[in-house]
Amino acid sequence: MPKPMRRGATAAVAALVTVLAAACAPGSSNDKPDSKVPAAVSTDVAKAGNVTLTVWDQEVQGGAKEQIEKLNDQFEAKYPNVKINRVSRSFTDLQKTLRLALSGNNPPDVVEANQGYASMAQFVKAGMLLPLDSYDAVYGWKKRYPKGLMDLNSVTKDGKLIGSGNLYGVSLNGEIVGLYYNKEKLAKLGIQPPKTWAEFDQALATAKSKGEVPIAFGNVEKLPAMQLYGILQDGQLDKESVRKLVFGGGGSWTDAPNVQAAQKLSDWAKNGYLTKDANSIKWDDTPVNFAKGQGVFMFGGTWWAPDLNDRMKDKVGFMLPPPSQAGTPTATMGGESLPWSITAKSKHPDVAAAYINFITSPEAMDVAVETGSLPVLQAPSKQPTKPLMKEVSTAWATLSQNDGTTPYLDYATPTFTDEFGGPLQKLITGRATPQEVMQAAQDDYAAFKKKK
Repeated sequence: MPKPMRRGATAAVAALVTVLAAACAPGSSNDKPDSKVPAAVSTDVAKAGNVTLTVWDQEVQGGAKEQIEKLNDQFEAKYPNVKINRVSRSFTDLQKTLRLALSGNNPPDVVEANQGYASMAQFVKAGMLLPLDSYDAVYGWKKRYPKGLMDLNSVTKDGKLIGSGNLYGVSLNGEIVGLYYNKEKLAKLGIQPPKTWAEFDQALATAKSKGEVPIAFGNVEKLPAMQLYGILQDGQLDKESVRKLVFGGGGSWTDAPNVQAAQKLSDWAKNGYLTKDANSIKWDDTPVNFAKGQGVFMFGGTWWAPDLNDRMKDKVGFMLPPPSQAGTPTATMGGESLPWSITAKSKHPDVAAAYINFITSPEAMDVAVETGSLPVLQAPSKQPTKPLMKEVSTAWATLSQNDGTTPYLDYATPTFTDEFGGPLQKLITGRATPQEVMQAAQDDYAAFKKKK
């Protein structure tokens, strides 16, 4: 939401990029921009003729869906010669189908391509995405966005380094992975929103003893367990160490604090603090179940906030994960939403670039606020009015002030979701020890670093 500290959140991302830059040898050809960019750029969409622009997105829930529908309608109203053919899929389904679509002869024009080595870097290496630098020279995205956000959507042409090379996407929304709580249930249980991890553990024990599900949790896709682990890791390890570890700048996944975070997750599972049979519950079903009253707490991203606000009204609250000690700064995963990218085989790249510019404009940030989303940049004229979105905005501002953003763990390697997320599923069911899980993470991490 439109708070003065919005831009400060990108300091954490910039720090991540610094780590990446340090890992790349000086003078490497990886730092040189890709010359494969459009020779000429046209911004005159009206003169493009009748165009059908196919756009793949993952905006399938609540306010996020409303946001992109409204922006698409506005774009078509401004350019009647353009028809948006929108294809929406859940995040998981989009990740499963996107590579095949991009490698085909008739790919979409615009896609939301996830950051990190597993997605964007792989697509860039395969030549599936179009460099946006020539379009940036016209639309001025790098002037509008802080460098850290642009860098996170930048990749060297060989796909080996995030944070350098060409620009391949522009993001619309900001993101925080925080703690949702059912205010009505807390009141009945006599629990206050926790100020420390110790208070949170006590709250979980109280909820369990009263017959409640302490933490709503679904983990079919493995990524939810990685996010939950990451939150616990942020409570054990300082943010700079987490940043370096994820992006290959130092440290090991078998270091004591990382193992301790896995032990904490194991303890929660053994104590019955997580939804029963969590590995058989879909990620997108978790907030739906939570809104129905299944769970006192739920860890999740701010992308769920608009829908939860509509379903639960004033019964739901949001806060950053608690710190180790009351009053100390909190770090948690977050940054910016999936960037909008142009496919290399798009038949209408100029119109696609104009579309991306439109849906990430200052006016689009106002639309984000209006539909209950969290714009990545300060909205010029709108303020959040719904209680939950005000709490999300406050959390974003606090995290910004403390430079508290850490990266999503699936950025670490192209196979980390399976090679770490799979063992985490076993940890939750008691079929793997914390040490075994973290060794699996380190083995995958070391193998990837060796190939780079």
